[in-house]
Amino acid sequence: MPSAVLAGIRGFVFDLDGCVWNGSVLNPGAGETLAALHRAGRGLAFLTNNSRATGDDVRRRLHGLGVTIAEHALTPLEIIGEVIARRWGRSRVLVIGAAELADVIARAGHEIVAVNDYRRATVVAVGNDFDLTYERLTAAARAAAGGAPLVTPNLDPRLPLEGGEFLPGCGVIVEAVALAAGVRPIVVGKPEPPLFRMALERLGVEPAAAAMVGDSVPSDIAGARAVGMRTVLYAPHGGAPGEADLVVRSFAELAAAAGIA
Repeated sequence: MPSAVLAGIRGFVFDLDGCVWNGSVLNPGAGETLAALHRAGRGLAFLTNNSRATGDDVRRRLHGLGVTIAEHALTPLEIIGEVIARRWGRSRVLVIGAAELADVIARAGHEIVAVNDYRRATVVAVGNDFDLTYERLTAAARAAAGGAPLVTPNLDPRLPLEGGEFLPGCGVIVEAVALAAGVRPIVVGKPEPPLFRMALERLGVEPAAAAMVGDSVPSDIAGARAVGMRTVLYAPHGGAPGEADLVVRSFAELAAAAGIA
């Protein structure tokens, strides 16, 4: 039976990790429900906090899993250059992170500053850096302490791996820079507003006409609520009432609630 919570919803925004997919497989019913929403004329967008993936990377992965309707796929890496441009204009950016982070910032029209030239930086962007050195950490902290805003894709403490293993996440490096510099970072990814607002822009809908579907209350649900979206918690093992506007245990339940089953 359709849910009143989803009445009038014209766009759905989906979290990926743990919601649409787990590891290298789609969650049960995800592909069918996404296709049915698309056939029903609902706009679809996909979000991830992955700081090393672009929207193209996400679309390729979704296509490989059979989801060929992933027109709007947004990651913090995808939008960080745009966020910097909107807030500070074309900037001289010291990048501490993967080569992909520097590439997308450069493509957005910014100048990339060398580590040994950190005093010229007007913005510091820090992502997960598998080649982190003390020199790079010092340059970022000094530039941020000198007044360059500190920007990051996310503050996630861990990067999950299959089998329950993990690597230290982007947040570990960012917090080290922030602590040394005596500043707080500006976060582009969830639960902060930029990623949600840009998803709404891509869909062309107002927040009240969009629903966020995700498996994390502090990230997906809290972030979506902060920008005025309706919220759906995907909780296969059950969720507490009030954690979101609607709690579903499966994609089949979501389809029924959206009136497309």
